[in-house]
Parts: sequence; C-alpha cells; structure tokens
Amino acid sequence: MKFTFPGPIHHDLSGFSICTELHESTKDCFLDKIEIDLCNTTWFDADMCSIVGALLYRMAHNLNTVELTNIESSVRKLLSKNGFLSHFGGERSSDRWGTSIAYQQIDVQDDRYFSNYIETNFIRHAEMPSMSIGLLKKFRESIFEIFSNAVLHSRSDLGIFNCGQYFRTRERLNLTVADLGVGIRENVADHLKTDIAPEEAIVWATQGSNTTKRGDVPGGLGLKLLREFVDNGFKLLTDDGDFDTQGLTVLTANPRLLRGVRRRHRQR
Repeated sequence: MKFTFPGPIHHDLSGFSICTELHESTKDCFLDKIEIDLCNTTWFDADMCSIVGALLYRMAHNLNTVELTNIESSVRKLLSKNGFLSHFGGERSSDRWGTSIAYQQIDVQDDRYFSNYIETNFIRHAEMPSMSIGLLKKFRESIFEIFSNAVLHSRSDLGIFNCGQYFRTRERLNLTVADLGVGIRENVADHLKTDIAPEEAIVWATQGSNTTKRGDVPGGLGLKLLREFVDNGFKLLTDDGDFDTQGLTVLTANPRLLRGVRRRHRQR
C-alpha cells in the first residue's frame, strides 16, 4: 500500500493529524510493502521524527517492509543529519552546525541509555545556555521525567522514540518524546474508574501528588515538575479541543497514538 504525506510536517495540529492519518491507514497492514511518499513534504520539523519513526517502527514490527520515497533534498538533508534516515535504509550525514538532537529509539528498560542521551544532547551540548547547578539539576530531572512518564504510563514495550532540534537564532529547543501506548486520559479514567474529558484528565495529572502509578512506586511529580520548569512552553495533546491553563496548552490529536512535548527555553 502507499501513503502520501499531503504536505509539510509541522509540530502543530496539522502535523499530528497527518501522523494520525498515517496510523489509521497502516494499522492493519501485515506482511505488506508500505511506501511512504514524501513528494509533497517541503518541510519536516525535526522533532516530529519521533512520532513518524514510532509509527514506522510499528509497521516494521508487524512484519511489513517500509520504504520512504520522493524525499525533497532539503528534507533529506535534515533527516540525514539527525540520523532518522539511517534507521530506514538511508545514510547519516554530519551535522556541521551541531543543532540536531539525534533520533533514537530507546528500550523501555534502558533508562541508563536515556541518561546518556540527555547528557550528550542537552547537558554537555554547546547550544545550551549557562545554568546554575540547581537549575541544571532541575532541567536534567525534567527531561528525564518525560522518559519516565512514557515508560511508566504508556503500557507499551515497543520502545520510546526521541528527537529534537536547537534553533540558535530563536534561542529555542524543541524535543518530542513519543511512545506507542495509551495516553493520559485513558490512564486517568482507568485509575478513577470514571469517564473523563481529556482536559480534565490533564489538569488532574498536573495537580499536587496525583498519580496513576500503582504499588510502592513513588509518583505525582512528573508532569507537575515539567509544568513548573517549562512555564508556558509545555504542550500536551488530546483528542478533544484546545485550552490554556496556567502554562499548559492542549491541542487536538489522538492520545492513543501520540504524546508530544515541545520544550522551549529562552535566555533571560
């Protein structure tokens, strides 16, 4: 079967909608050859590689052969620099400016590898602004919480997918961590044993010590810590409506497929 991306892949509602369409079109494929045609894709936000890569990985996991075709030259250059294409039969090229955050799939059991990923791509990266010891510690904890939340709450064993990009002139960092499991609403609804709207589930998950973790595993600080650290740069995705509340923005998407977080840091 063939799926053609209808346009550019941005980290916004349109980009996540395209990813949802990709999943819906390929979720039942088995032992098939799947062509992903990028002829209409003249722009590809680097951090979206996490989500597209997760979906491609699931296709391959279902014993399909996946091929990316008609990649525009500038998009190919970007996807080569961050290592995305090397996971799907392409080559990896050097990143002259050092602004790429490498595409990586990390096993849910390998938190040490993710720790190394944080150190290499963030803590010791030349693009990161100077921070006090205390702020650097909280920044490290905040990034690691994204990975921990995906591991503990997604109920998926297919891995965690990471990618991002530094924007030097805009003093901005984008990072997306994706998994192939369930989303916040389903976890909270199961925990509370009641149906709940996506925005209500997110507000609940970011308040105080609320957590859906079970047993003796400590919880309740993950999303709250992220929310406090990134201020108004924290974006979460649900399947029902948009709203803003105290630095937390919710966009429309499908929580069973996608969980993206855009991180932004501006020097003050």
